[in-house]
Amino acid sequence: MVRSASRQDIDQSFERIIAANDPGALADSFAANRPSIKERLAAGKAMRAKVPRNSHAAFPKDPGRPDPIDILEAQNRTRVQKLVPVRYTRMLASPFAFLRGSAAVMAADLSTSPASGMFVYACGDMHVSNFGVFGSAERELIFAINDFDEVYAAPWEWDLKRLASSAAVAVRFMGGDKVQAAEAARESVAAYRHRVSRYAQMGHLATWYDRIDERAVLDSLSPKAKRNAVRIIDKARAKGHQRVLEKLTTEVDGQHRIVEEAPLIVRESHTEDGTPVHDALDAMLRSYLESLSFDRRKLLSRYKIVDVARKVVGVGSVGTACWVVLLLGADSDDPLFLQVKQAQSSVLEQYSSYRLPFDHQGRRVVTGQRLIQGSPDIFLGWGEADGRHLYMRQLADMKGGIEFEEGDRKAVSTFKEYCRLCGWALALAHAKSGDAAMISGYCGKSDALDDAIAKFSLAYASQTERDHDALDKARRTGRIRVATASVI
Repeated sequence: MVRSASRQDIDQSFERIIAANDPGALADSFAANRPSIKERLAAGKAMRAKVPRNSHAAFPKDPGRPDPIDILEAQNRTRVQKLVPVRYTRMLASPFAFLRGSAAVMAADLSTSPASGMFVYACGDMHVSNFGVFGSAERELIFAINDFDEVYAAPWEWDLKRLASSAAVAVRFMGGDKVQAAEAARESVAAYRHRVSRYAQMGHLATWYDRIDERAVLDSLSPKAKRNAVRIIDKARAKGHQRVLEKLTTEVDGQHRIVEEAPLIVRESHTEDGTPVHDALDAMLRSYLESLSFDRRKLLSRYKIVDVARKVVGVGSVGTACWVVLLLGADSDDPLFLQVKQAQSSVLEQYSSYRLPFDHQGRRVVTGQRLIQGSPDIFLGWGEADGRHLYMRQLADMKGGIEFEEGDRKAVSTFKEYCRLCGWALALAHAKSGDAAMISGYCGKSDALDDAIAKFSLAYASQTERDHDALDKARRTGRIRVATASVI
């Protein structure tokens, strides 16, 4: 359990409604008074007495800290074993790649850090590469968090500290110095604090419908950063299913087929458990359709499945079951790619005092995305096959994001602006799922929290480099097996 993160929210409206089983109790719960904005701000401010803002600067050396390699190996026991070496090779690329793939390691570290007790639906794997633009149901481009595999109810500070730490690690990866790393971390926290203060004063529906659209993104950037953003946006707008069809498939006897690229893309005849793919696909579809609304089922039924293949994605997800399903609609110019991805327990769950009212891990991912992203994929749903919990989404739907290159010092100058956008998006996610007024009351108007978490981020960046070195030592000594660079 979490040492310092029992829930302290003063607004228990949702919990009362869930527990309202007696006759009349539900109506009474909805009729009960809610704490005012002023009361919630004051309650958040009062939390500083228990957990001072400057306490977030600490990342003390702990001789009892779990071995990061042990944590990774424990995760790997439930993964496709032949893909584990690919995961390690991707993580060994740099300390930044290690951070991306080691959410479980940082979750263990954060579980012993100070926390005020205000819970949100935390992303759980919050880092600067887990943001991007995507197409909303209205076909507008929105900037938001784009990975929810680890989402869980947990302290808001955990997300913010991981985001700021990733900013510091990314700056070092790009060739920046310690001062620039601290500035990037500080900017992400400051942006979060300013934005959550704004959301604290907004109505609940206004917050729910708020989004960071293309215009908002461009208006927030300097001319240089804006030019880069326009390129990413234009690329994302062109990146639909038709583009993926051209990239991932070829025509065989007049039919589109996914191109194999072993071991990353493979057309398997059976799943990891030996179930014929056809049977697993049938089981998955039956449970998936139950999670979709009637109108979505109607739309999906118009598409025909043409091909299925296993596809390795990401860094931390490597080794979990992940498949791509190609469907065609009216003709070959109407493709739909669905990604079927395994959902395991969140890395945050074992450290959180909160328990969700359902056990399905795919549903957890989908519920978290719907709650904090605001305009999710119309085909987002969950299912099950081979005893594995799964979730489904479109593989490519006007998606795009920034890419970081090692040694790219020129990019450091505009990176702070990107960090501000990330802080903004995180504040919006937390405002949708938590109590923005309480969080804002705690954060305050000064830069005390910014400075504290910036210090933490520098310390954690150094820890990440040491952990990366430890993984490389495990490679050299034969403790772990890695794949050759040519196959990753």
